[in-house]
Amino acid sequence: MPQTELILPKMGESVAEATIIKWLKAEGDVVAPDEAIVEIATDKVDSEIPAPIGGVLSKILSQEGETVLVGTTIAIISDEGEEVKLTDTPDQKIVNEEIPIETSDQNQPKFETDQHAPEPSLDLSLKPESNLITEPIISRSSSNTPRFHNGRFFSPLVRKIAQEEGVTNEELQKIAGNGQNGRVTKNDILSFINTRSELSKDTGAKPIIEQSPAYPPIESTTQPVPKAETIQTIPVAPGEDEVIQMDRMRKMIAEHMVLSKHTSPHVTSFVEADVSNIVLWRNKVKDEFAKRENEKITFTPIFIEAVSKAIRDFPMINVQVDGDNIILKKNINIGMAVALNSGNLIVPVIKNADRMNLYGLSKAVNDLAVRARDNKLGPDEIQGGTFTMTNVGTFGNLSGTPIIN
Repeated sequence: MPQTELILPKMGESVAEATIIKWLKAEGDVVAPDEAIVEIATDKVDSEIPAPIGGVLSKILSQEGETVLVGTTIAIISDEGEEVKLTDTPDQKIVNEEIPIETSDQNQPKFETDQHAPEPSLDLSLKPESNLITEPIISRSSSNTPRFHNGRFFSPLVRKIAQEEGVTNEELQKIAGNGQNGRVTKNDILSFINTRSELSKDTGAKPIIEQSPAYPPIESTTQPVPKAETIQTIPVAPGEDEVIQMDRMRKMIAEHMVLSKHTSPHVTSFVEADVSNIVLWRNKVKDEFAKRENEKITFTPIFIEAVSKAIRDFPMINVQVDGDNIILKKNINIGMAVALNSGNLIVPVIKNADRMNLYGLSKAVNDLAVRARDNKLGPDEIQGGTFTMTNVGTFGNLSGTPIIN
């Protein structure tokens, strides 16, 4: 059997790279077709890559902790007893084909809207409103900055920040990167922008390229921002405070929250609504609904249906600001916050939620919530959202003010 290269697959329109978290098999181990072989992580989600064929994992080319580009060969699978022959340089071979990973479409059910819709007694019809139309969601690049410049790689996030803040390619090249292999990180470019803003206000001079501070600035860039100081770590006395090391997902959540507060204005408003009739109706139909449809009906799909109808009636809710332009989103994609067993949070997205009836929404909500907690979501299932719904009432709260994701 010829040797087969294990390729880092394409995992979403905006995902250009991934980090090898853990090899589930060692060199020399026998692998079965579709058996999970390696855990990877992107800035969107963690996934497992299965073996495309059965055989022996004869060579691992990308080590744990290494960040590699989509399309890179990360391992070689050979027939038992076959010697590995690297005729090419697999780590440089880039392909465009999409390779299925464990969270492929076969594990992602389609949520139809034209069957098994029960009839409620209240004006909350479970009948299908229309067939679910599956249309491609067109994503537009948010950055014109080249991914590679003079041989250096810049991540999509760094390129987006550079474009929004007017950082030229020449300036980008001069930033000292503190990431792996000297790569420019988000903290590096935010520190550069902060320094440039200070110097231009004070002296009009160009900024000096420096090493990035330990934490990105979170103050508004429209005001002079004091230079971040190095924070000294104070030893913890035994029996007093406990230091908890953040896992990778919690670090990502913290970074995204700080970036969101740094770039997005947050305004909060509260409106009280009487949902007594909805509660009574759900209590009346939930058992029959579960028996007939084999799905639980919670308050989440009911609220998602209400939000989707409101967005359809008031489309300016469903917009995105892109520089001097306002993009009116035609698709209504509702993100729903799901608490994970680890204490972290993830937001899977229900695409075209306004085209689903209550049965389709219930099925989608239950499926995404279960697979989110089992770490089975694909990258495309947690991006593309146009509106996010967070139900803080599950904790007994009256209201909450989430940070924009």
